Amino acid sequence: MKHNYIYYGTKTKADEVSAFVHHVLDANIAAEEKGKKKTPICIWGRHGIGKTEIVEAIAKEKGWQFSYIAPAQFEEMGDLVGMPAVENGRTVFRVPEWVPTGEGPGILLIDDANRADDRILRGIMQLLQNFELVSWKLPSKWQIVLTANPDGGDYSVTPMDDAMLTRMMHISMQFDVKEWAKWAEINGIDQRGINFVLTYPEIVTGERTTPRTLVQFFESISSIDDLAANLALVKTLADSCLDENTVTAFITFINNDLGKLITPEQICNAKQFEREVVAYLKRVAVKKTIRVDILATICTRMVNYLTINQIKPNKTQMDNIKEFVKIDFLPNDIRLTMAQDLVSSKNRYLKPIMADREIGKMLLGRM
Repeated sequence: MKHNYIYYGTKTKADEVSAFVHHVLDANIAAEEKGKKKTPICIWGRHGIGKTEIVEAIAKEKGWQFSYIAPAQFEEMGDLVGMPAVENGRTVFRVPEWVPTGEGPGILLIDDANRADDRILRGIMQLLQNFELVSWKLPSKWQIVLTANPDGGDYSVTPMDDAMLTRMMHISMQFDVKEWAKWAEINGIDQRGINFVLTYPEIVTGERTTPRTLVQFFESISSIDDLAANLALVKTLADSCLDENTVTAFITFINNDLGKLITPEQICNAKQFEREVVAYLKRVAVKKTIRVDILATICTRMVNYLTINQIKPNKTQMDNIKEFVKIDFLPNDIRLTMAQDLVSSKNRYLKPIMADREIGKMLLGRM
């Protein structure tokens, strides 16, 4: 079933969301130092795509403090403003324990903000305006970031009115398979899982199948060396957290032996490139029709391996990388994208690829 989701701000991938948030947070710090108001940020996106994790990562990158609340769990206004108490004959509000007390810089993440009921949402609106409520105030250099699920679909959300929306800057995060694959490589996600998502990127936007649940599943199978020999257990684990069509695709993936695709290390270190690499690729990807999905998966893994790990290839490895780029049955768009990603990466040791006459001519022809 297709839903007409309502998003706010530019729809973009994780790295651009991160750059946007970094910029606005830095601008807010400068504004506060000049006595001006800070502007909260709201990141929109479907469940399980990593909105919360990206905010946590930004706080860690900056070395800032981090505080988290999920207002959907608040049952009464006292959870937000504090509970009343009598002190010295007068009623005061005791500040909730989650409220930061020390000076920042820091990020207060209001997670899944529009899953809170209308009373709580109205209370949050006052916080967005003044960075304070009736009973407490955020310390200096603390900033507010919200995450929210889109309106207009199958989410149980409380619509934000214009008065609330205009108190924030907005951006919408969308799943990007290449960005996810980079993140997965860095975080040590099971390689078979990375291959699967790169081969079947369309399965990620399901009802139960999300980047979050896929990682849960991949973690659960990481200790199983032979997935094909334990297919019943693998299916049970998959059924526990993924959509039925995803489970079917993964079982097919395993039955076709695609979980054991050649690795970037094997390609780079091949002693006999034609026999170890080219012949293998022909066997798994050149059928009645070329399996573009498999070739694209292997190419993406190659780029990530060489760029994320800042690999400094020796002569044999560099020759193999060049030969890989020039394999004649690689589709041109995949070949060109891979070559451009390699030579434009921050890994300076890959620049000599451009010196190869065939590759250089190919890249220049694309410009």
